[in-house]
Parts: sequence; structure tokens; C-alpha cells
Amino acid sequence: MQALKNLLSPLSGNSNPIQDTLKLVVIGGTVETARRASVSAWNGFIDSFFLTAHFSQEDYPYDWLMHWLSKAGQPAWGRSREFDITTRSVSRHGLTQKTTGDLEDENEDEEESSEFQQGGGRRRKVAIVPSMDTTHTIYYRGHWLRITRTKRFQDYGSCAELKISVVARNNDILKRLVLEAKREYEKDAEHRVHIFMADTTYGCWRWNGARQKRPMSSIVLEPGVKDMILADCKDFLSSEDWCALRLSTCIPFRRGYLLHGVPGSGKTSLIHSLAGELGLDIYVVSLSSKGMSDNTLTTLMGNVPSRCILLLEDLDAAFTRGISRDETSTGAPTSSSSTSSSSSKGKEKDDNDGSTLSLSGLLNSLDGVAAAEGRLLFATTNHIERLDPALSRPGRMDVWVNFKHATKWQAEGIFKCFFPARPSSTAAASAPKSAAEPGASTAAKGAKHPADATSSANLAESKRKRAAHSVPLLSEEEISDLARRFADAIPENELSVAALQGYLLRNKTRPRECVDEVAAWVISEREMREKLKREKEERETKEKKEAEEKAKKEVGYVFITCLVWGADGEPPIQKEEAEAKEVL
Repeated sequence: MQALKNLLSPLSGNSNPIQDTLKLVVIGGTVETARRASVSAWNGFIDSFFLTAHFSQEDYPYDWLMHWLSKAGQPAWGRSREFDITTRSVSRHGLTQKTTGDLEDENEDEEESSEFQQGGGRRRKVAIVPSMDTTHTIYYRGHWLRITRTKRFQDYGSCAELKISVVARNNDILKRLVLEAKREYEKDAEHRVHIFMADTTYGCWRWNGARQKRPMSSIVLEPGVKDMILADCKDFLSSEDWCALRLSTCIPFRRGYLLHGVPGSGKTSLIHSLAGELGLDIYVVSLSSKGMSDNTLTTLMGNVPSRCILLLEDLDAAFTRGISRDETSTGAPTSSSSTSSSSSKGKEKDDNDGSTLSLSGLLNSLDGVAAAEGRLLFATTNHIERLDPALSRPGRMDVWVNFKHATKWQAEGIFKCFFPARPSSTAAASAPKSAAEPGASTAAKGAKHPADATSSANLAESKRKRAAHSVPLLSEEEISDLARRFADAIPENELSVAALQGYLLRNKTRPRECVDEVAAWVISEREMREKLKREKEERETKEKKEAEEKAKKEVGYVFITCLVWGADGEPPIQKEEAEAKEVL
């Protein structure tokens, strides 16, 4: 009791001020310490019942959970009390995030509520997205989940994070949540191919977007080529256990494909289609990008995940001097433009300072000690003769595929892919359901074998409305006859597949007129190529003449300088003075 009175003595007026001040400090410190200790103990007691999982935007589970939370099945996420209104409702994985709180115009007609406007532009949808640094509570399988989104700033930009807390004895509920989100994500993303680009600044991979899958039936190659590549890829992906059992024989679990040939023959399109058919992501690396070095490439190759497609495009143009040990072999066409003066060489050297990649570094990154396994390497080139034999040898490039200009067989197949055939009465009666599906793709109707039909059936249906000037549906007999006539008018191995595709795109609603005008188009293409060839020759001749004249001027300048200065290197005035001194 006396101690309490001593403590409360500062409140009375009859006491020492210094002692009272010290007593107040002690009382305040004791109370604040007790408060902090109690709060910390209470938070520790509460947190002991919570299980917390953290998800970073740089990893796939973040995409799974954000997609799962954004679906209409989570109304609490869309009815957040603190939110952002935005039109950028497309997530990092390319899937549209639609919540129950999205704003929609009730007065909009059904025809006008489509994704695309009448003129072809995409309509902007206003979405409600929960704000950052706010905690949201949702109910999931008998548990209340606390979800918080935060943003962490790094050297190369910001990175979002997701924190989920739940009251549970073990982490089974969180495991079930992640697995369910993964299944939902894969179900909605199965029709897309994810593209990753190499970031040479930080030596990592950056997500670049998601592309719609392309059916294998839309790729028209020579008979057997497409099936051979697809079967080889599937056989490699299924032989992981076989390679693991034979580690003693040093058989690496890697496979390389070299696609070479003329430009516009479908090399990149085939890779895109294979990625969709096999369900793999594509990792693209540009060897000529600024900052690319041996160490950077080795780091990137080591971080490539297993079971993916690693793409090296235009391998022959990766370096200015080409990928060859021979210094006389250039990556650019050998013309007079390459024989320039010393000033142009210095400028070219400055342009190449951004990439210090060497052939040795490229070879070591492909099959060195630190090279990743389980990936499919695809390299494309238009000039295989410019590649070093060590780069294109088996073990690095196991399968070579030559892409040539379009043949008549390819022309006929491409025509059938562009123009659908009206289903016959027998086929419509046997398969009314498939005939009634509006999303059946044109490529599926032009499939040559069951594998193509299966690939086309797995594609997502298009959300675009049918245009008013849709393609007329002709009978199968008429389409076959038009395709044969179109193929007969196409010269063998002269025009590229890209050129045929461009012509068919311009006439996509005129199948009959397309066949009637193809002969005139072939003539115009030949004339255009001849004109471009003549212009190129004239330009090269002019550049060569200018280089010769410049070289003559430089030689004349050097000759005149030698005459003026004399053979012994002394100026003529000093030479005359020395001769006069000798005479005196």
C-alpha cells in the first residue's frame, strides 16, 4: 500500500519535482512494455493457429491462384470493399480475369455485347480488381482464408506477391487449394502457348505473352515430314527413363533440330504448332542481342526448364561475321557492300560491341557441363552453308529438315485449308453434332489424317462473330477441283509458302476468282522478283564503282604525299637546306 502511495505521489502537489518526473518515466515505460509484451504474446498466440503461404509473381503458382481468385466462383474477391477500376483485366498468363464485380452495360444488345466491335476493334471491358496491400477474406471448404496482395520493388522492376493465411492444424487445405487452382488454370490455358524471352541484362527469362495454339493440320509440308518430326519429339519426351538408366554410357537427355531452307517456308510456324501439340512452352533467345556474352548465354541455358522448346532463330545471322571459325566466311551476303573503307569497319565494330558472344561459348552452352537437359532445341537458318560444322554436327543438331519452296502438292493442301467444304448429307446425318458446332475450324475440315483432326479438335473456339461477307461453302467436289486447278497454275519449287498464303489471304472470300486470277498473279510475282533482282544488281554495281573510285583517290593522295615529302621522309624545304650546308 505504501509503495502504491509512493508511485501516486507525483499526482499530489507536496513532493519533489525531480523524483516525481523519474517516477512518471518509470510508470510510463512499465505500462508501454507491458502493452507491447501483451500485444506480441497475443499476436503470437493467434498466429500459432494460422498457416501462411507466400506466392511470388515470378513463379507459376501465383498465376494459378490469381486466375482461380478472379473466376466468377469467388464472389468475395469481386465484392471487395477496396478495389481498383481498370480496363487492363488481362493477367500475366494471357487469360482474361473476369470477376463478379465487372461492370457491364445492361442496355447493350446481345449482338453488340461481343468482344469485338463492328469495325474490328476490341471492346474495352471495365473490371474491378482488389487493391494492393489490402486483406480479403473468403470461405473455402469450411475454412476462412485471409488473402493479401503486396508489391515488392526490385532492381529490374516491381514484383507482386500473394499471401494466404488459414486457421488449420496442417497444410492440407493449402495443398488442396493450390492443386485446385492449378487444375482450373490448366483447363483454361490448354489452348495457349506461352512465350518467354531471354533478358540479357539480368540473365533470366521474361514472360512475353501467350499465343493461341495452331493446329498441325494448318502446316502443309511434304508428305511424311510433319509426322516424322512430331513422332521424334514424342519419342524423345517419353524416353527420359531410358536415358536415366544409361547414364553410364553418357547419353544426354537432349535433342536438337535444325530447320534450314528458304525464307517464308514455314519453319517458325511448324515450331509454334509443335509447341501447341506437345503442350510445351517456347523459350526464345536472340544471340545478337545487346549484352549477350558467353557467361550470360551459359546462365540462360542452365536456367531453361525441362520439357520445353528452346528456339534459336536465324542462326546464320546471329553474328556479323557468321557462326564459323573461318574469318573469311561472313554472316552477311558477300557483296561489294561488305568491302568498305576503314571508317565503315570502325563503325561496324562499334555496332558489335553490344554482343561479345563467341562460337566456343555457344557450343559449350548447347551441350556443355552446365547445359540443361530435357529440352527440345530448335534452330532455324536460311543459309546452312554458313554454319560451322561443329555447330551443326549430330549431338547438337540431331535432325535436319530442309524447307524448300512450295510444291504443287503443298499448294493444293494450303488451298483446302483456306476454303472449307460444305459437309455432305451423309456426313451431316452421321455426325450432326460436329456439323452444328460453329467453332469447328477450317483447318480441321482440311485435315489429312486423324492426328490433324485431333489436334484441331483441341483448339479453343473463336469468339469472333461471323462476318457479313463470310466464305461461301462449296461442295467437296468443287473445292477439290479448284484446289487441283490452283496447284496446276503454281510452278514447282519457285514460290514460297508465305507468298501463296499472302495471295490466298487477299482472296479469302473469293475461291473461284482466286483460281481464275492465280496465273496472272504468278506472272506479276515473277516480274516483281526480276525487278528487285535488277535493282539489287544496279545498287551493288554502283556501290562497287564508288568503292573503287574512293580507293583510287586514297592511292593518289598517298602517292602525292610521298612525292612532296621525299623518299627519305624529310620535308623538301629541310632537304634543300641540308644540301646547301654541305656545299658550303
